Formats: sequence, C-alpha cells, structure tokens
Amino acid sequence: MTQTLLAVLAHPDDESFGLGGTLALYARKGYNVYLICATRGEVGTVDPEHMRGFKSIAELREAELRCAAEHLGLKDVFFLGYRDSGMPGTEENKHPDAQINHPIDEVAGKVVKYIRELKPDVVLTFDPIGGYKHPDHIHIHKATTLAFEKADDASFHPESGSPFKPRALYYQIFPRWFLRAATRIMPLFGQDPTKFGRNHDINLKELADVDFPLNARLDIRSVSEVKSEAGACHASQGGMQMRRGLMGWMTRLFGESEDYMQAYPPVPKSARRKRDLFEGLTQ
Repeated sequence: MTQTLLAVLAHPDDESFGLGGTLALYARKGYNVYLICATRGEVGTVDPEHMRGFKSIAELREAELRCAAEHLGLKDVFFLGYRDSGMPGTEENKHPDAQINHPIDEVAGKVVKYIRELKPDVVLTFDPIGGYKHPDHIHIHKATTLAFEKADDASFHPESGSPFKPRALYYQIFPRWFLRAATRIMPLFGQDPTKFGRNHDINLKELADVDFPLNARLDIRSVSEVKSEAGACHASQGGMQMRRGLMGWMTRLFGESEDYMQAYPPVPKSARRKRDLFEGLTQ
C-alpha cells in the first residue's frame, strides 16, 4: 500500500521555502504527498509587476502555489479558506476573516476532515513558535496538533468523517546552529540579523535562542534543484533570490537538509536521530 504524507501549513510559499525538500523527496519516492494551506497569503507584500493578469494578491499567490505544487510532485492542494493574518501588531490581525480570529477547535475541525479523508501515515506542520513567530504559523500548529490528537476520537467533529489515527506527527524546525551562525556572519556583510526577511520583520537573534529537540534530519540534496524550482514559482515573494546572496551561500556551504522534532509517538531520550520520517513506524 502506498504511504501518505500530509503537510499542514499557513501560506503559499511555506511549502517551498520551508519543507519543500521533504515534500519533493517523498513524492519522488512514490509516496502520496498532500498539502493543506490555511490561507491564500492575502497580506503578502507584492510588487506591481507581479500583479499583471491577476485580480488580487490571493489569486496570484494561489497560482504561485499551484505552480510550486506541480514542481514538488504534490498529489493535491487544499485551502481552508481563511485570510492571512499578517505579522504581529499589524492592522491585518484585526480582520474578522483572519485565521487567528477563528477558534482553534474550528480550524482543527477542518484539518481533521482531511486527515480522516486522506488517511496520512505522517503529518507535518510548524514548530510551536511557528518557525519565525508568525501568528498564522503558530495558530495552524495548534490546530493541526489538536486535529492529530483527536482524529481517532469519534466525538470530535463527528461531521468530519470516521475516526482515523495517523502514525506520526512532526514539527519542522530551523537548525539553531544555522541561525546562530547567521547572526554572526550577517553583520560582516552589513546586514542586521534582527531585521531579516523581505519586510525586515524577522529577528533571527530571538529565534536562535529557542531550542527544540532534533529527532530527524533529512538529506534533501537529491531534490535541491526541485526545491529551487518550486521556490522560484513564488516570484512575488522573492523566490528567485532565495538561493542567492548571503543566505543562499550559507545554505550551500553548510549542506542541505531539513530538520524535524517528533511530536508523536513520544521519543525516548536514547533514540538515535532518524534519516527517514517513516522509519520505525508500525502499521
């Protein structure tokens, strides 16, 4: 029986800039790989030239995601229909349709519907701080964790299908050594590590101080070009530049891998680091 991997993320581009190598790796191996995207990235900063032929940022970014999904080999992409909430402290946080203004239980009910329908063996989502503390990332992390925990509970959103229990839940994590290295190297190039990203709203120093267990590290070098091609689909979000400049140089210098914390099943302290997310899982 073909095994299934489901990633539950927040915005178009999360799948390529974050764990795109993992998705491409398992798709290439013949696994069924699916993506749930909570929003259409309505709040993303987009330069005017990218809007030609599109009526809205949401329409543009959905098209970019579908382009990336084709490169990555995804079987399908599903949207939950929420609105991008924006970064902390912005006016977008107050929009009634913003993802963060909907109860965790409600969002989890939508996620559990897909878990019960697709029956994934492995589920992936963000770490507890959402990678870089984006409110939508943290919110969908909580909703996905709840959906995973309750997926086999017939009383949890019974309208969302028959109970089913996936075999493993992983949180993607950024390597802290990489973040710490970046905070030291960036100033040498005249860049401020506390103002990283397209909108200079990500504090790498703050992120480097948060540590999570590293339970699995995947070597994605065999699909690095596929990940690059998928990232390039997100041209409006700087996808063409993601593997250039200082961060691109650091990624190539220190190797290419994607890291995960195993949330379920529990991991003994003596357990060795996995190189395959399906390793050691029983049917």
